[in-house]
Amino acid sequence: MCRSARSRLAPIFDSLFDSVLAQLHAPVLAIIAGLSLSSISTYAQITIPTVLVGDPGNASDTTSFGRVDYLYNIATYEVTAGQYAAFLNAVARTDFNGLYNPSQASSNPLGSGLIRSGFSGNFTYSVHPNFANRPVTFVSFWDATRFANWMHNGQPIGLQNNSTTEDGAYTLTISGITNNTVTRNPDWQWALTSEDEWYKAAYYKGGNTNAGYWAYPTRSNQLPGRDLNDPTGNNANYFDSLFPGPIQSPFFATLGGEFQNSASPYGTFDQGGNVWEWNEAIIIFFGSSFRGQLGGSFDFIHTALRADTRSFISPSEESQSYGFRVVQAQSQPCIADFNQDGGVTGDDVAAFFTDFQQGKPAADVNQDGGITGDDVAFFFTRFEQGC
Repeated sequence: MCRSARSRLAPIFDSLFDSVLAQLHAPVLAIIAGLSLSSISTYAQITIPTVLVGDPGNASDTTSFGRVDYLYNIATYEVTAGQYAAFLNAVARTDFNGLYNPSQASSNPLGSGLIRSGFSGNFTYSVHPNFANRPVTFVSFWDATRFANWMHNGQPIGLQNNSTTEDGAYTLTISGITNNTVTRNPDWQWALTSEDEWYKAAYYKGGNTNAGYWAYPTRSNQLPGRDLNDPTGNNANYFDSLFPGPIQSPFFATLGGEFQNSASPYGTFDQGGNVWEWNEAIIIFFGSSFRGQLGGSFDFIHTALRADTRSFISPSEESQSYGFRVVQAQSQPCIADFNQDGGVTGDDVAAFFTDFQQGKPAADVNQDGGITGDDVAFFFTRFEQGC
């Protein structure tokens, strides 16, 4: 499914936006760690809240998507304009790679409220208070991967180079970008979501490895509503009709977690609606190479929220409704050091077999929900490899 962004309707919605701001849920602001509603300070370090996605080795959905064989953390919310402002202040005093889009400056409903000041070599960035905790928009796939590299590298300060934005989770060579062949490096710590990581966090019911999938990322098989008050859950920010009223359906990106009762099964927010989210999928369509997007947006109809909708677009395209979400690698324990004494010895073999014979949960080292000979084979493979 290939699509283009809707035309901007900012003049129509300016007054609508102002009226809705006064009615937004203040408690939502307090749960987004590391940010404030004031302009982001130069070089401010950020914290991205995450939730753990468990059930490694889960079955795929009927769409063939959603299986992930490892634990990982996924951002609770879409990357915000406030977080992106901190990124720009750290690496875009000179903006070699066009990480900033002038359209982000708009403080009408369809912008990101990101203001650039100064001159090249001394650029600084701030964000309008009303946008600090809304998703950043007008970002390309390459902008998103550079943000992920910056997170992977520990949020460094400096020019856009291999130590800040050009290497890390992704090695962004000119040829890789031109030919759209860039993939995630094995030692990644932070990254843009893969299609399966995104899909699992949005739709998988969780609890075991064959739990099944919801149709919508609001823990429901029923079409979500669009009520900002979200009294009972199953609501999302998507397009339905042009003038539905300011409370029931805003035509702009809402605060992260604004639909406070409509989390996904693992606890993420806004994977349905708000902004389209880039993912790593490379999709070849009629000889052209695209990148995946999932979840729908405030300016696209309800069908995009469904698990059976897959979308793709040119990786360089930027729009009022394109954003992204990141994942963090989950530190894996050294399975071979079963007794956790810092060494890999025969004591670990003895400790493993004691728990295995007694059927203790710790002996389920492959985390498939059972204690079988597969766990023995898995343990000895890791034991031979050491830590």
